Amino acid sequence: MVVGVSFASRDRASAEDAAGAATTTAAPAAPATPLPASATTGSVVIPDFWDPRRRIERPAPGVVTAIRFITTDDFPPFNFVDAEGHLTGFNVDLARAICDELAVQCTIQARDWNELAQRVASKQADAAIAGIAITADTRKSLDFSDVYLKTPARFVVRNADAGLAPSPVSLKGKTVGVVQATAHAAYLAAMFPGLTEKTYPTADAQREALAKGEVDAIFGDGLQLSFWLQSQAANGCCAFAGGPYLETRYFGDGYAIAIAKGNDDLKAALNAALQSVYEKGTYAELYLRYFPVGFF
Repeated sequence: MVVGVSFASRDRASAEDAAGAATTTAAPAAPATPLPASATTGSVVIPDFWDPRRRIERPAPGVVTAIRFITTDDFPPFNFVDAEGHLTGFNVDLARAICDELAVQCTIQARDWNELAQRVASKQADAAIAGIAITADTRKSLDFSDVYLKTPARFVVRNADAGLAPSPVSLKGKTVGVVQATAHAAYLAAMFPGLTEKTYPTADAQREALAKGEVDAIFGDGLQLSFWLQSQAANGCCAFAGGPYLETRYFGDGYAIAIAKGNDDLKAALNAALQSVYEKGTYAELYLRYFPVGFF
């Protein structure tokens, strides 16, 4: 069954700009990777991947008149079907915000994951907002908008150690749990040679070990860890320590909207809309709605 919604541009309402500024740095031993600027709302850091000095020229009115988005319906909280049968999620609402900003008609439909890239490349759809990886292989048939979200690696510790600032020095001699044969395990081995790396077959086993106090910290996907921290399984035991790690060689380039090769007008429109959606505070609204425990 295909789940879809259609929507027209709505009256744009500017949310309050995220207040304050904060910059998070990685461990000194890590490769120099630029971190996004950020704003703080309460205790949650809102990532910012847009250069405020950059101004993208939008296509002339009438050049982009409609956008046919596709996504999946099985990857919460990014794209899923809610209890009432509506397609929703962070990606879906971001697509709506883009359409509002551009004042164009849009549709968004759920398709099988394996169909997304081919449908966009063959122009059966205009854009896929579903986390298609940005790789040399996907770039052969697709182009991508600016990155609108990344999933950094993070350290998590028990609450008693929440003040720990992870570094090769502070973690020397400590035991850190990590899922075996992952990019996170490879990163720890390369950048934190002084710690004791304890591997686990699954993320659940890794997190349970921390909750029981069997390791001093764990290192893994910040997004998934943020969900665990607010779950019954964590039972309030633990917290993030230090900041995000965004080394692209290990953790990828992040989330962007996939479009067909050569569709430069649509790409410019999407990039301009994404930056504007951030600057008006709508991005922060959506981030807080779907990620109440921020992972930056």
